[in-house]
Amino acid sequence: MKKLRVTVEGKTYEVLVEMVDENAAAPAPVPAVTIPPPAPAQAADSKPRVSPVPAGAGDVPSPLAGRVVSIKVTIGQSVDESTEVVTLEAMKMSTHVYAPRAGRVIEILAKEGDGVDEGAILMRLE
Repeated sequence: MKKLRVTVEGKTYEVLVEMVDENAAAPAPVPAVTIPPPAPAQAADSKPRVSPVPAGAGDVPSPLAGRVVSIKVTIGQSVDESTEVVTLEAMKMSTHVYAPRAGRVIEILAKEGDGVDEGAILMRLE
């Protein structure tokens, strides 16, 4: 047995490797098998996803990828800085999204049940 150090994707592992006698019969070659990549899972009732776009000054971006559980404001509503505007769920945990500044809601881009990516614009403030 020989101890080796192997690094995979930046993480280092120490492994024990058994050295085979060079004079022993070689094992039969294993035929190559090609496994196609899995098709993307898309359920018939899957909700649309809101993808990230560059955020502007009045944009409220999603801090993480998840599902919109509730929208706490309506178009035209005035909000103060740190007013809760959306609740997201990811990995069975709720995350509250707050307005980054005071303003009036002029557009809501996500709706309840939508999947959102990190950085997706949830709504815009004037």
